[in-house]
Amino acid sequence: MGGGYRSVAYFVNWAIYGRKFNPQMLPADKLTHVLYAFANVRPDSGEVYLTDGWADTDIHFEGDSWSDVGTNLYGCLKQLNILKQQNRSLKILLSIGGWTYSSNFAAPASTASGREKFASSAMALIKDMGLDGIDIDWEYPKSPTEAEHFVLLLKECRRALDEYSATLPRKHHFEISVACPAGPQNYNNMDIRGMDQYLDFWNLMAYDYAGSWDSVAGHQANIQPSQDNPSATPFNTDQAIKHYEHHGVHKSKIVLGMPLYGRAFQATEGLGKPYSGVGEGSWENGVFDFKALPLPGAEEKYDAEASATYSYDPEKKHLVTYDTCKMAREKAHWIKKHGLGGAMWWESSADKTGEESLIGAVVDELGELEKGSNCVEYPHSKYENLRKGFK
Repeated sequence: MGGGYRSVAYFVNWAIYGRKFNPQMLPADKLTHVLYAFANVRPDSGEVYLTDGWADTDIHFEGDSWSDVGTNLYGCLKQLNILKQQNRSLKILLSIGGWTYSSNFAAPASTASGREKFASSAMALIKDMGLDGIDIDWEYPKSPTEAEHFVLLLKECRRALDEYSATLPRKHHFEISVACPAGPQNYNNMDIRGMDQYLDFWNLMAYDYAGSWDSVAGHQANIQPSQDNPSATPFNTDQAIKHYEHHGVHKSKIVLGMPLYGRAFQATEGLGKPYSGVGEGSWENGVFDFKALPLPGAEEKYDAEASATYSYDPEKKHLVTYDTCKMAREKAHWIKKHGLGGAMWWESSADKTGEESLIGAVVDELGELEKGSNCVEYPHSKYENLRKGFK
């Protein structure tokens, strides 16, 4: 791991619109990895492709020329490459899938030709866009057969990335990570041991443990189960990490995912109690960006047994479950105590800035970050400015 912790944040390509959050606003000096989300997969062929040409490669930001000749890279991916040049430990991985696109994995993963197309097209995007690897977010394999296909898909990707590396003037290790579930109903369907040999790290989605799909209000990112109020903790992080470790994953490869948002419950007496609706949110009903929390009139509370925080407004009977800065620091301490590989966040546009940043709080507590260098040489890219290093 290069003697430090991973600090991993998702950047979503739709953040540049309503959220008005651009790659230049990322706390790049506090990150080792940015997961650029999301690329999609064609279920008939297995081809991996970008989903928003305007955001990904076309939009001109301040400082971009309109008079360049030839074929040149712009958009979020140019800005991320500039951040890489300024921060040589920052790696950009293309995140493929996500909740919306995950139904597209199973068919191509089931055939040798589909897996080859997936790997070769993902590699082409790495080569052309100046990326450092891929993050596969398949939510979720549903059977032992799909689990086996996932392993074969990772194997093919590892082969393709290594083959491309061998063509470079200076070989580079292109990384593969996955977003992995914290719920037994999903991780029990995976061949974790089979996958692990091809992965550089696992991003544990240790959030969304409770939400609008539940009958009672609960914690969405608690570390421990609650013995006194078990219905408030349908899942817990400690159990998930022990499962991955039991199935052969070294703790230093497990990156603890944390939410940069809160999930709301209306008309509830509190944790483990019934509620009625989730109400409005920042961008979707019942989900608030961390930078909007705590809501006016709400008091932040700490559940010591579950190792979790939330806010509650007794007048409105409104509860929001999320990580506070204090909780984020506790999780960072827990990462260090248990020898985990670092921290991950979904998603970067929702954080606060300055001393109230959750990313900043965790990184401050973790201390030294991984120093492994990124790749800035892409001699085979179709984009002239990337080949020249934006000089």
